[in-house]
Amino acid sequence: MSAKYRYSHTRHSRVPEAHMIIENATIATVNAESVVHESGHVVVDGARITSVGAGPAPDTPGAQRIDGTGCLVTPGFVNTHQHLYQWATRGLAVDETLFGWLTALYPVWAGIDEETTHAAASGSLAWLARTGCTTASDHHYVFPREGGDVLAAEVTAAREVGLRFHPTRGSMDLGKSQGGLPPDHVVEDIDAILAATEAAIEEFHDPSPESMLRIAVAPCSPFSVTGELLKRAAELARAKGVRMHTHLAETTDEDDYCAEHFGCTPVQYAQNLGWLGPDVWLAHAIHLDDPAIATLARTGTGVAHCPSSNARIGAGICRTRALRDAGVPVGLGVDGAASNEAGSLLEEARHALLFARAVGGPRALAVHDALEMATMGGARVLGRADEIGSLEPGKLADLAVWRLDTLPHLDIADPLAALLLGYPPPLELLLVNGNPVVEHDRVVTVDEDEVARAVRRAHTKLLTRAGVNQ
Repeated sequence: MSAKYRYSHTRHSRVPEAHMIIENATIATVNAESVVHESGHVVVDGARITSVGAGPAPDTPGAQRIDGTGCLVTPGFVNTHQHLYQWATRGLAVDETLFGWLTALYPVWAGIDEETTHAAASGSLAWLARTGCTTASDHHYVFPREGGDVLAAEVTAAREVGLRFHPTRGSMDLGKSQGGLPPDHVVEDIDAILAATEAAIEEFHDPSPESMLRIAVAPCSPFSVTGELLKRAAELARAKGVRMHTHLAETTDEDDYCAEHFGCTPVQYAQNLGWLGPDVWLAHAIHLDDPAIATLARTGTGVAHCPSSNARIGAGICRTRALRDAGVPVGLGVDGAASNEAGSLLEEARHALLFARAVGGPRALAVHDALEMATMGGARVLGRADEIGSLEPGKLADLAVWRLDTLPHLDIADPLAALLLGYPPPLELLLVNGNPVVEHDRVVTVDEDEVARAVRRAHTKLLTRAGVNQ
């Protein structure tokens, strides 16, 4: 591992601010009763929320007071699925289906290394913060042999930006010569995968309360990994007590692939290999019939809904209303930036709402439902509903303060509609674990301009390596 990206838990931790009071703001608690205080307060003490309610805050001597007049306070958003390294490969294969898009981009991704991954992750995470995200999950499954420790590179980027991070150690072992989709030079040997995955858990996973870093196990997809890898990865994850993640039921091509190779649907295939349960969440889960949805609900399996990416590659629209009605935990994800150039979690909440209504009518999803999926829904999917996802005393101080007194928003009657249906508003403040990450619509933990320059260098480097004309 490069010394530059060597990780330590002590370096990842930051000392939270002392008492902070946000008052005179609209407070969307996203608690069990969906309470919204038209003019209320949130009190933060270190890493925890100590008070939430209507009206002025309790007297707290010495606290930093923030006047939230004209603002909406929400829980921080939870991103349940992304591929951070793809931030450096945006704008390629823009008119392809999923399989065509993957085929075009695998040769480019084969050139990633610690430096390019760190730059891409920094850019993606910084922009996630600017769009209200306080917890990010990443599905990293490309590990070039000469690329160094790319997982450590993105962990370092998350620590520097200051987001709560749930990276997954992904993998692919089914190359094209064995009937899979990825080229052989980007897949790994199954024993090497399992050894590296176990090492990543030992190095990075922190199960403690207030944890800023937790690892999950994540073989890529039915068409890029073998059944043996799926089974052994599940055994490893459960032996280590970590969560499990994979892509499933994203396209009709995948349906056809599973029918041809396994004689069943993607959900049946996952179930046969032990890949359903309350410790599992699935990316996309678009093409599900009623029995498949019932199976996910019965097993407690979660779903990461990625509406913008799904639309970008024409994969379809997830049945979010049916999933939620069945009791399936549903969160949101921006997916890889190479299939969603915007990389905005706020946009995902908006698109989840609009797409559900486009196919299911105006009552298919309420505005508050979209906010819930972006917050508590994501917290449930990642197994952290007791710690994040709502504004309640005792929960971690992960929150966003949105300014709604600007020209595009000030005359929108419903603040939640202003946030989710109006133009994306400025982010006045983002706290993660009680620490400011964004202030006055600018990331304060890293230099945004330097991050942008590093991403541009990574983009040029990767395309040059792959021989792609720029």
